[in-house]
Amino acid sequence: MTLETVLLAVGPGDAERSDDLADAVIEVARPAAATVVLAHVFTQSEYDEVVTRLEFDDDVDVGPDAVAARHSTIRDLQAALEEADVTYEIRGAVGEHGPAIVDLATDVDADRVVVGGRRRSPTGKAVFGSTAQEVLLSAPSPVTFVRSDEEHS
Repeated sequence: MTLETVLLAVGPGDAERSDDLADAVIEVARPAAATVVLAHVFTQSEYDEVVTRLEFDDDVDVGPDAVAARHSTIRDLQAALEEADVTYEIRGAVGEHGPAIVDLATDVDADRVVVGGRRRSPTGKAVFGSTAQEVLLSAPSPVTFVRSDEEHS
């Protein structure tokens, strides 16, 4: 299978692991000369909060792509991809994280999806419904899971 498009999906909890995510996606995309789609998925309340915090002009209709492009996690990843000479584009989406990531992967015809997550305690492992789990089970292509070493329940 030829690797042409890699979707790197990030959300509000991924700022601390952006270096690990960048390393993982560069390792996959650069040798294949694949395009990385940097995608930030917001819930509606997260989106509204970020639009307010970033102080977009009230008279401008702001879309999710523009909001994602100004988000600090995306900007950090963008810098890493530019330094590694990896082609990328930026996409934003508003919705429930798991289904929105799967929809974006389908929309961009991703050959690979990269998502981050954290190590979970035994209690946390028993809880279903995590974004990463939903993406792993529903994505239209193989998924690379980048785990952080933080432990949370």
